[in-house]
Amino acid sequence: MHIEEHIILETPDFIIVNKPSGMLTLPDRHDNELTSLNAVMKKAYGNIFTVHRLDRDTSGIILFARNETAHKYYSQLFESRDVQKFYLGIVNGQIVPKKGSVNEGIMEHPVQKGKMVTNRKGKASLTDYEVQEEFGLFSLVRMQIHTGRTHQIRVHMKHLGHPIAVDELYGNGEPVKLSTIKKKFKLGKHTEEERPLLSRLALHAAMLVFKDQQGVEHTVEAPLPKDMAAVLNQLRKHKG
Repeated sequence: MHIEEHIILETPDFIIVNKPSGMLTLPDRHDNELTSLNAVMKKAYGNIFTVHRLDRDTSGIILFARNETAHKYYSQLFESRDVQKFYLGIVNGQIVPKKGSVNEGIMEHPVQKGKMVTNRKGKASLTDYEVQEEFGLFSLVRMQIHTGRTHQIRVHMKHLGHPIAVDELYGNGEPVKLSTIKKKFKLGKHTEEERPLLSRLALHAAMLVFKDQQGVEHTVEAPLPKDMAAVLNQLRKHKG
């Protein structure tokens, strides 16, 4: 992986990276240490500090601190919720109403390890959402999370009955294929099997708004990855 291609912004205090889907932010117990984004950043920059993380399959913005002072400052900024975090997701179906909030506590699933559920007894969790475009089978939704719970957006979208597309844990996990979108789809002569347009979680951390240590406000955006953009192109093309 060439980390240079994924750097969005670099200052003496922090580096902002557009993380590819499928990559862990930090190594977990089962992961090869060398393949996490943290390890790649350490190799390229030496001293680096992870401030927050994204799920393995979620792509998008991650901020790394470059020194201990910055690490303390940005960690506190995230903890005190003084960072605005916006995501783009392709969800199954059409959400009604098109704009709203999900204010539902989140806790660990009582039986399934690694899975979360909404529950009154769970930790307070708030997600705002707004539908950007509708395509019948799918919708493009912008979400803002005000808390940072594990799988928060995925759990809250499932709660609404519209899980994130290709979510194996909270949805049906079905990959998005052109044949699903295009009514008169035909396989090419020499093609035996259709390749999916998207075979991973359709969730992207698209924007961060925060103030740096000097009080300067930054609005940082990460472009949509090619696979999600390809799905949206086809959905727009075959809309209705």
